[in-house]
Order: sequence, then C-alpha cells, then structure tokens
Amino acid sequence: MFDQVQEVIGKLRPFLLRDGGDVELVDVDDGIVLLRLKGACGNCPSSAITLKAGIERALIAEVPGVQEVEQIF
Repeated sequence: MFDQVQEVIGKLRPFLLRDGGDVELVDVDDGIVLLRLKGACGNCPSSAITLKAGIERALIAEVPGVQEVEQIF
C-alpha cells in the first residue's frame, strides 16, 4: 500500500510545488496515511483543506484500504 500511496502523492506533488509547498509520506499504518506538509503548505491557513479535501480524497478514491490521512508536524 505504501508504494500505491507514494504513486498518488507523486501525481499531486506538482500542484503543491506550484504553490511553493510539498508533501512527504511518513508512514502508512492500518489504513491511516501519515503525511508531513512542507514549505508553504506547512504553515498555510488552507493546509487542512488541502490535506482533507485534496490529498485524502484522492488517496481514498485511488488506493484500496486507505481510510484517513493525518498530518504529522
């Protein structure tokens, strides 16, 4: 599952980079994806929306078994 999550994040990364941010996959544990938002995304007021409405939605749709995405600081 880790590799599948990494692949989807790779598709999303250009959008984050365009806004000066990035994302790092920390771990996948029992359907919970742990991510670290970096750069401009790390302290952006919209980071929660990016995480839940963007990244989480894409991962749940494309990777069977993903249940939730959590941000690691």
